[in-house]
Amino acid sequence: MPDQGRPSTGEQVKRHAFAQLRQAILRGDMAPAQRLVENELAEQFGVTRAGIRAALIDLEVQGLVERIRNRGSRVRVVTVEEAVAITECRMALEGLCAAITAATADDAQLDRLTELGTVMIQDVADGEPPTYHSQLSQELHTRIQEFSGQRTAVALLDRLNGQLVRHRFQLALRPGRSQHSLIEHLALIEAIRARDPEAAVRAHPTSVIEALRG
Repeated sequence: MPDQGRPSTGEQVKRHAFAQLRQAILRGDMAPAQRLVENELAEQFGVTRAGIRAALIDLEVQGLVERIRNRGSRVRVVTVEEAVAITECRMALEGLCAAITAATADDAQLDRLTELGTVMIQDVADGEPPTYHSQLSQELHTRIQEFSGQRTAVALLDRLNGQLVRHRFQLALRPGRSQHSLIEHLALIEAIRARDPEAAVRAHPTSVIEALRG
């Protein structure tokens, strides 16, 4: 009798391998330029080499993996200039979501954003680790995207954010970054609460590009 908890079809195996590999890369378990050996990954995740190979192809499309001619696959290295270009695209999409949310959010959704802002203020005041504040910032953006209902923008942002994970982690550790980020995020929340789409776009955090280049 087949194990109901394990993927069985080729498509299920690929999806399982893709999800596991993607999370490992996003968590930082696999570093930029790290080689991705199919045999080792198949054993690690308990799937076939064919499933791993198919997953690597999909991860290459997402910009998380790159295939080197005659050398196999590795975790893609995103340069600073690439990170800046990706951030510029991300800001446009996040601005769109913020504008829609400002125009359409109900009171409960606005209260949720306010609560997140309050937790972020307390977090910075308590001197919590920068990575914790970064997680709250990500949750804020996730909620704004969710409330916007703009599924196409959200799907594109998910892909772009995956490529920036290493740079975002490094930025979060910079001294003073949490305080600067807090000011920008509180301004964004206030603009959305004012139900002002144009202000929500203007308030969207822009200092990350300067930080990346710095």
